[in-house]
Amino acid sequence: MSDIDIARAANLRPIGDIANTLNIPAKAIKSYGNDKAKVSLPWLEAQEKREKARLILVTAISPTPAGEGKTTTSIGLTDGLNKIGKNAMVCLREPSLGPCFGMKGGAAGGGYAQVVPMEDINLHFTGDFHAIGAANNLLAALIDNHVYWENDLDIDVRRISWRRGLDMNDRSLRDIVTSLGSAVNGYPRQGGFDITVASEVMACFCLAENLADLQKRLGDMVIGETGKRELVKASALKAHGPMTVLLKDALEPNLVQTLENNPAFIHGGPFANIAHGCNTVIATKAALKLADYVVTEAGFGADLGAEKFFDIKCRKAGLTPNAVVVVATIRALKMHGGVPKDALSGENVPAVEKGCANLGRHLENIAKYGVPTMVAINRFNADSDAEVAAVKRFCADRGVMVALANHWAEGGAGATDLAQKAADLADSDQADFQPLYDDGLGLLEKIESVATKIYRADGIEVDAKVRNQLKAWEEADFGQLPVCIAKTQYSFSVDPTRIGAPTGYTLPVREVRLSAGAGFIVAICGAVMTMPGLPRVPAANSIHLNADGQIEGLF
Repeated sequence: MSDIDIARAANLRPIGDIANTLNIPAKAIKSYGNDKAKVSLPWLEAQEKREKARLILVTAISPTPAGEGKTTTSIGLTDGLNKIGKNAMVCLREPSLGPCFGMKGGAAGGGYAQVVPMEDINLHFTGDFHAIGAANNLLAALIDNHVYWENDLDIDVRRISWRRGLDMNDRSLRDIVTSLGSAVNGYPRQGGFDITVASEVMACFCLAENLADLQKRLGDMVIGETGKRELVKASALKAHGPMTVLLKDALEPNLVQTLENNPAFIHGGPFANIAHGCNTVIATKAALKLADYVVTEAGFGADLGAEKFFDIKCRKAGLTPNAVVVVATIRALKMHGGVPKDALSGENVPAVEKGCANLGRHLENIAKYGVPTMVAINRFNADSDAEVAAVKRFCADRGVMVALANHWAEGGAGATDLAQKAADLADSDQADFQPLYDDGLGLLEKIESVATKIYRADGIEVDAKVRNQLKAWEEADFGQLPVCIAKTQYSFSVDPTRIGAPTGYTLPVREVRLSAGAGFIVAICGAVMTMPGLPRVPAANSIHLNADGQIEGLF
């Protein structure tokens, strides 16, 4: 059966029953049909965090076309924890329409480790992303409208940095000119679109603690400069109030369930290669009030998602993770060992051993944060015992626990060993979490710290324009902010073909952006784009309705 067939055959419980397992009263949920609901923010804010609530991060090796299954493993681990008698729930990001119709596909898990309703989650869900895009574009409209009507703030149209947003891959919108035509259309200027999941509104949404905090963050966003080079904030345009109104309902976390009827929050969805890659702070903190074990994931490999989870989300939200699970597949390790995708089916222990260099670097990096770590091997049928043994030897030599997981085929029953080991690790009180760098370090030094300590670059390549911009932001009291590196997810370097554990390169910083509302500096490195394009043959080409009105081709 395909993922979508498995999801359609699921025996879903009414969402009110799922809420009841978390002791959420009926008055505190707003149902979206039978199987989705939003949970009241005031009710959640009134609850206390559980004294022994444990936070487990699921991350992965550097992604490959062979697949690692990080989201699938997060769901399988949660089902496994509940299977062994633990009270656990999972917190995930909402999928973006861009990858769904592009190349990557959906993000609701796979096989018998899925969150459901899979079709709704991968498409419009509860409309959160539409609200975020509308809020983003309301600000864009207010900026251009202010310039049109006398421009009392003296906004320099050449230095407007705010970009419009769209939750779809569309390379033609990366760099555009707006307001062409007659004078009534406004002042022509250069602009562009970012995909919604890379927008600062999305970042503010995901890092906000409550509605008041969200409104403040939105007001603090810098949209450009005046003719005297003074920064202009969204609050100067009185934009943060109506933007918050658009996001009021969206900020409530979305409650759904796994195939095994275990609770899941799916809320927010920034990309990890061009944004900070974590679900909302509100959902994570709410889960820590409702469950004893909270499983969450951060996008792409640990060099991106986990680093930003630690250095941005945990730093900003005061979260203290108790354990980390690094997901690897034999297939992906063979690719990191130099085997092409069309030759992965045969046994190749030397390639697995070579590819373990990528796994090893991620393990070394996570150790720098003081959080105990284990490895989950997401098992495929073609994996040989000898290949699995090679990974176990590699990890044993480094004192790292390993669990084989077969949740894709067996659901929670296939992840009980993983669940027990992850729970034991989280309960061990070994965690002594600390970020990679101090707030007081200079912005350039923070970028260099991530580049050299996490990516293992020899250094960074920064031109005078970027250096001067960072210095100006430090002088404007933004120097204490963490940094968010935007780069390819496929390599520690900016070259996606340099797989494994490359060394002997520099990290080129092409551009920096101030996300004052979100509370970090974005450093764009290499050729990464904040508005992706579609592949030659997009997934959209295969998505359609069949004769019965059911969706086909969504994966």
